[in-house]
Amino acid sequence: MTICTARYMNVLLGERFKMKKISVSLSGHQTSISLEDEFITALNEIAQKLKKPVAKIIDEIDEKRVIGTNLSSAVRIYILRYYRK
Repeated sequence: MTICTARYMNVLLGERFKMKKISVSLSGHQTSISLEDEFITALNEIAQKLKKPVAKIIDEIDEKRVIGTNLSSAVRIYILRYYRK
């Protein structure tokens, strides 16, 4: 999505999407990902349903993602696929 399109969507939806950072340790390395509040809420819901820590879910996503794929994007896709099934 281009910046112009993103701004149009914000105006269209009448809201701003707030980003938050989540810090996690992946394979012994500290990293952080940025996600919108709605995705963080969804990720926490999934973690509760699966009875797994959020960090474990992110670690599993990281292990399966294609090299070069942005981790934040991979997490969003995981959430989308989870709710579509």
